[in-house]
Amino acid sequence: MAFLELKGVSKRYGVGADTSDVLRDIHLSVEQGEFVALVGYSGAGKTTLVSLIAGLTKPDTGTIVCQGKPVREPGPERGVVFQNYSLLPWLTVFENVALAVDEVFAERSAEQRRAHVERYVAMVNLSPARDKRPGELSGGMRQRVALARALAMEPELLLLDEPLGALDALTRAKLQSELARICRVSGKTIVLVTNDVDEGILLADRIIPLEAAPAATLGPSVIVDIPRPRERTALNHDDRFKAIRAEVIDYLLSSSQRKRAKARSAGALGVAAHVELAR
Repeated sequence: MAFLELKGVSKRYGVGADTSDVLRDIHLSVEQGEFVALVGYSGAGKTTLVSLIAGLTKPDTGTIVCQGKPVREPGPERGVVFQNYSLLPWLTVFENVALAVDEVFAERSAEQRRAHVERYVAMVNLSPARDKRPGELSGGMRQRVALARALAMEPELLLLDEPLGALDALTRAKLQSELARICRVSGKTIVLVTNDVDEGILLADRIIPLEAAPAATLGPSVIVDIPRPRERTALNHDDRFKAIRAEVIDYLLSSSQRKRAKARSAGALGVAAHVELAR
């Protein structure tokens, strides 16, 4: 059995005639220790998919199983890093991370918990800023605090919901390298959702496109068989990188075109039916 498995998962929002299918017939298997990137357009349902895996919301159809157990609610074995840092502004870097550690490892002594927090603050290179509050940090530093907090819970599965999406290009590139290092050190099973195809290829073992909305589903999986460590500047001249990038982007573009054509066709049929009824 795969470490994480989604079978026939669908999710819709709304009631009655206002119902909208967000995700439809999602099938996904992730092996232990694997880093999988799901890449899609904004609004395609990437955050909804992360929320389903995290147990924050329930699917309308299908099943989600993690480590052989059905996912029905949030749990500490599944850590989530969102795009908005979700830090408590009145707490320091150390205190924001400690809040999660104290909750998950309440049975440990105060000294053990303190050392645990220090370890993960150091892992994201924030020891010099441990006593600063979020308002005193840059966006990139805040995102590192959020990552440290999630890692400090020692989850079996790390879910990354466009964690670098709100950053400027230079900070994003720097943190991509930092994230790659941290993931390599932690050895976690990771699912990243992003709208940046290059980011997915840079970081992941496997990249999967998510079709355009509505009723998005996953496209064909592509193995990222490029040796690590990967450097962004070097990848731009790598033939395998170019081939993977082209394959994923072509699928995303074609899925978007199919959806638009279907919508136009449905709109034309609706107009024709309205005219016919009016006669």
